This record gives sequence, C-alpha cells and structure tokens, in this order.
Amino acid sequence: MIKAPAEVCPLCEGTGWKTVTSGLSAAVGKSERRVTRCDCQLRARAPSLLTAARIPRRYEHCELTNYDTDFPGANPSLAEAHFVASNFAKKCDPRGDKGLLIIGKIGTGKTHLAVGIIKEFILNRGVSCLFYDYRELLKEIQNSYKAAVQTTELDVLRPVFETDVLVLDELGAVKPTEWVWDTVSLILNTRYNDNRTTIITTNFEDQPAAGAVASISSARAASRGETLGDRMRSRLHEMCRTVTLDGTDFRQKFRSASFR
Repeated sequence: MIKAPAEVCPLCEGTGWKTVTSGLSAAVGKSERRVTRCDCQLRARAPSLLTAARIPRRYEHCELTNYDTDFPGANPSLAEAHFVASNFAKKCDPRGDKGLLIIGKIGTGKTHLAVGIIKEFILNRGVSCLFYDYRELLKEIQNSYKAAVQTTELDVLRPVFETDVLVLDELGAVKPTEWVWDTVSLILNTRYNDNRTTIITTNFEDQPAAGAVASISSARAASRGETLGDRMRSRLHEMCRTVTLDGTDFRQKFRSASFR
C-alpha cells in the first residue's frame, strides 16, 4: 500500500518558520526581514494549548465573534468593551504589555470577553494561556496544605506564574482576608515583575476602600458596594487597563422573557 506524501506547507516549505517583512529600517533604509513561527505550527499547537488553558465547559462556546452587543436595551459600554478586547487580542504583546481589568455587574459578559480574548491568543497567535476562577484557585492552594495531598503550593502556582496570559476570573468573590490578599499579591507581583500579561474580571467597584475617604459619611460608606480596596487597586492599575461594563444582567432578563 503506497502512502500519499504528506502535504507540505507552502509558506514555510515544511521548516516551521516563515519570513516576514517589516517596515523600513532607519539604519539601512531598507525593509527588514525576519523569521517567525509559521501559521501551520500555530494551528498544530492550538488543540494542546486549548486543553492546557483549562477553560470551563460552561464557557467553551465563548468567542469574541459571538459576544452580543446588539440586543434590545444593550448598554453602549458593551460595544466599546468588545472593541477594546478585539484590539487587545490582536495587538497585545503578552510579554510586556499591560493586561485588562474588566469590571462589571453579574451577567454583563465579563468572562465571555476574557475567554474570547485568550481563544484568539491561542488559535491565531499560539500563545500559552490559563484560565482560573479566583475561588477555585484559592481552594486548590488551601488543599495543597493538607498532609494527605501530594501537591505543594508551588505546584499549583507555578503554571499561574509562568503562563504567558492568565485570566483570573471573579477577583474578590472570596472575602479578602490577609491570607487571601497575600496570595493574590504574590500572583500579581510575580507576573508584573516577569512582564507577563494578566486579564482580571471582577464585579467589585473600582473605588477606594469605603473607610478610606474622609468625606464619605459613615451611613453612605456602609451603603456602598464592596470595592477592590486601596492596595489591590494600586497594583491592578499598574498592571492593567480598565474596561467597565455597565447595564443589567441581560442573561437573567432573557431568561425571564422566555417564560412570558
């Protein structure tokens, strides 16, 4: 039985590398040529990178192309956030550029955008990404302290530190004790110092801690929603560009409408 010859990529001729031309070099006055990973190599890596990203099954369908900004009553901030996310996925350098801090109420599509971004990184750019629900990550770290578990804290945190792009979903969903703050601070500082990109979603307001502003009365402070707090805000603003999603929980709105 004669086997058909394997198809050779016309771009790289089977080498895995292709030549690209950049703009004019000021030094020599000519276009600069360099080599980069070929598209065929990126496509070959995509399935393993998607598996390693740990995207929950609930969000496997989420892509930037199916993020809905045109439903009745949609807040204009959704379209703006989608525009920012799309540009970020195409142009961000995951080893140096700022990440994104996506803020919004439950149901405004924060996680959808975050997952859509890392899918673009994986499928079109071959970038390693990792998704972690903030609560699940804390549980895994706490479980590593048990004597019967053959996993150390460093085993849990190493991929969180080392992935090119990390999504930390629902930051602040667990009461921020000193241990929680220290853990989150370690993650953020390590990634910041290593110039790695982090995408964070949260429904906490981007405001100082309620007791930090003297002009706010005690009654008004008590009625305010929970915030990111001063220490966390400072670090996140250094690491991330803020994107705010306004509006109501449109998923719940559509569920209610379906029963009418």
